[in-house]
Order: sequence, then C-alpha cells, then structure tokens
Amino acid sequence: QVQLVESGGGLVQPGGSLRLSCVASGSISSINSMAWYRQAPGKQRELVASILYPGGTNYADSVKGRFAISGDNAKNTVYMQMNSLKPEDTADYYCNVRVLRLGYGSVPYSYWGKGTQVTVSS
Repeated sequence: QVQLVESGGGLVQPGGSLRLSCVASGSISSINSMAWYRQAPGKQRELVASILYPGGTNYADSVKGRFAISGDNAKNTVYMQMNSLKPEDTADYYCNVRVLRLGYGSVPYSYWGKGTQVTVSS
C-alpha cells in the first residue's frame, strides 16, 4: 500500500506565499511522477503542476511564473512553492503520485491524497 501525507495549506492574503508538501510512503519501488491538482467550488479538478522523475516539469498556464514544483526522490516527497497567490488560487489541492509498486513489476498505479485547502483572501 501507498500512503500520501499532505501539508502546507492554509489561509493567506493575496500576494502571499504557501509551500505545499506531499510525502509518499509504503510499498514503492519507484516514483514515475508526482503532481498537484486543485479543485475550486463549482469547477472541475485541474492539473496545476507535475514533475516527472528524474526530471521535467509542467504547469498550468494560470500558475506559470508563480508556482514551482520540485521533488526529492530520495524522500518520496513533492513540494509546490506558491508565490504571488491570487484569490482565484483558492481551492482544495490534491497530491497525486504515480508509482511502481513493490511486487507489481512495471505496472504503474496512481494514488491520491486527501487534499489540503488553500484560501487566498483579504
């Protein structure tokens, strides 16, 4: 089994910063990718940023230049630094990890965190 533990969400004023983290643990052989999604009220869940191991990142257009995703493969951890936050960034943020599981060969599997709320408001 694989478990994800997220942290870093909270309430912040516009222009402020937050740093999200997600730690994966369990029967992990290797990590293929880690990503952050978000879902705002009344909207579909969208991909915010992702990182492919050993490298390569991509971002939603709405967060380019403001958010930065990074990973620590040795710690099975993904971070997302969020700067210049805007009210429209308010959402529940979900960590997603795609892994190769021990005992399951090369078949990847995706896991989701429970989400952490980010609220950007004055």
